[in-house]
Amino acid sequence: MREIVLDTETTGFDPEAGDKLVEIGAVELLNHLPTGKVYHQYIDPQRDMPDGAFQVHGLSREFLSDKPAFKDIAQAFLDFIGDSHLVIHNASFDMKFLNHELREAGLTAIPIARATDTLAIARVKYPGAQNSLDALCRRFGVDNSARTKHGALLDSEILAEVYLELVGGRQPDLTLSAQSVAAGAVTSPTRKVGPRPAPLPPRITEDEAQAHADFIAKMGEASIWAQRAKP
Repeated sequence: MREIVLDTETTGFDPEAGDKLVEIGAVELLNHLPTGKVYHQYIDPQRDMPDGAFQVHGLSREFLSDKPAFKDIAQAFLDFIGDSHLVIHNASFDMKFLNHELREAGLTAIPIARATDTLAIARVKYPGAQNSLDALCRRFGVDNSARTKHGALLDSEILAEVYLELVGGRQPDLTLSAQSVAAGAVTSPTRKVGPRPAPLPPRITEDEAQAHADFIAKMGEASIWAQRAKP
């Protein structure tokens, strides 16, 4: 199962009011394990950068001025995510920006059903608790010391660790439920044992065999070994 853990940075809160994407970061998971494949792109919003947004992510208008517009990277982004499920913290926020930009670029929007919202999962598991990304890092012991400002790629990498904890640990597919064990769903592979295709070679040397024969001969005809040797 392929999943894409994703985060974005923007100029504000409302794409309908003219706010734009300025950064996308994404991390690939395969069967709940990071593959090392990532997608990262800064985007020229082609507008000013409000001070409030700059204080959050530190991306200035000057820094972004030579970066591509979203329409120029939209297809590369879609190629990376493919038809995989998306994992996003506060998914409705990122999805409304992504889909607004995709529609402006003349492309098809991504169905919201393709996104798993880790914020919603956390609110169900820990009702009444703080469930920001930083709060979840503290809860699960995930190192977020490099997160001095928001950054889409760093945040998606951190979110990937948090997500795996939320769904049952770093390797949830290796966890066996009591119900499956009780129902006999867990079985050991059986192995058929048959004769060897060829007998094993003897482990004693000819000298050892002769020494044994000489020893038995000294014991005389009454020895049990001599009796067994008779036809």
